[in-house]
Amino acid sequence: MTTSVRPTPERAAPVRRTIDDVLAQARARLTRLSPQQAYDRVRAGAVLVDIRPGEQRAREGHVEGAVPGALVVERNVLEWRFDPASEARLPQATGYDVEVLVLCSEGYTSSLAAAALQDLGLHRATDVEGGFVAWAAAGLPTRSG
Repeated sequence: MTTSVRPTPERAAPVRRTIDDVLAQARARLTRLSPQQAYDRVRAGAVLVDIRPGEQRAREGHVEGAVPGALVVERNVLEWRFDPASEARLPQATGYDVEVLVLCSEGYTSSLAAAALQDLGLHRATDVEGGFVAWAAAGLPTRSG
């Protein structure tokens, strides 16, 4: 005998969306920045956060150490490190008005991550169009893996 779970007012049926739908919804909330715009914002005090895994940074290069104040915070802990109410927050997570610019390899994962930060109340979080690949192609500061 099999049983099925039926939707109830307390337990709605799951909404099915594609990752393209989720990405479009995330990006609709962001004011995405070109690499040059992001670099200018970092020079004015924004926090640049590279969320790529270590292996990817080793292969592609990185911004930590090349851009003053740039951080590496891998994606799996990003929300805990930037939530001002979290005991695991970074010193840079001083409040909900911090401008956090998220950088991934090509600008896809970073859009989802920036939207997640906005969900926490970090209303100035956004990402870099084209990610690290576009950053490096623009001739902005990087270091080899």
